[in-house]
Amino acid sequence: MKKELIQELFQKFEEACYIYKEVECWSARELQTILGYAKWDNFINVIEKGKMACESSGIAISDHFADVGKMVPIGSGVERKIEDIALSRYACYLVAQNGDPGKNEVAFAQTYFAVQTRKQEIIEQRLLDVARVSAREKLSKSEKKLSGIIYERGVDEKGFAIIRSKGDQALFGGFTTNDMKRKLQVPGNRPLADFLPILTIKAKDFATELTSHNTVEKDLKGEKQITNEHIENNKAVRKMLMERGVKPEQLPPGEDVKKLQRKLEGDEKKIVKEAKQKKKRK
Repeated sequence: MKKELIQELFQKFEEACYIYKEVECWSARELQTILGYAKWDNFINVIEKGKMACESSGIAISDHFADVGKMVPIGSGVERKIEDIALSRYACYLVAQNGDPGKNEVAFAQTYFAVQTRKQEIIEQRLLDVARVSAREKLSKSEKKLSGIIYERGVDEKGFAIIRSKGDQALFGGFTTNDMKRKLQVPGNRPLADFLPILTIKAKDFATELTSHNTVEKDLKGEKQITNEHIENNKAVRKMLMERGVKPEQLPPGEDVKKLQRKLEGDEKKIVKEAKQKKKRK
């Protein structure tokens, strides 16, 4: 495929993109023209195959193929509404995969949407990784804050460990911290929170913040009072989750937060390095 055609098609796909209900979409009518299909009836058959592929993947068709109307001029200033479909990036990928591979436009579209869809997946995953690492850091700060508060109220480091353990047992429906470590296959020398999913990390953080607040507000002192407070707060958080159909002890583990952190830091160093190299080339 000639470089000029590649640049032309790339520009067409970029310009055809629009926002429909806060999602990047392409008009099926416009895509039909770009992909070189003369008749709508022929192109709608390709779209139907794309829908079938979407359904086979276990993904809701309605999330990616939205029936919409489109007004087109028919002469003398008169317009007529015709059938159209708003296609998500993923839908376009499926349509291209089911198109005529003999067409240069379809061959280009297959690569264009495959790469772009993958980029979107990478971005979404990175955002989830960043959110989880941030949540873990927030929990560490909350626990450090609580440790400082209760130290002034007669609780040493050993007592703080007991308080946290009792809180975990309340949050996880009777499972102790070590029980959960075994359940999620967490190394014995690593904190349980490093392997918890983001929802559970935030649940622990909320309970910890409640304990810090109430310890000061209620002027609690000693290991027994503060332990009881922490247990009640974790029970309250568990109750809220259970009412929403979530059992913390049944959620699958997340990837090691430390590993994610190293990966994110590595990505940032790579970006900085590439930016410097680009600047030098200029």
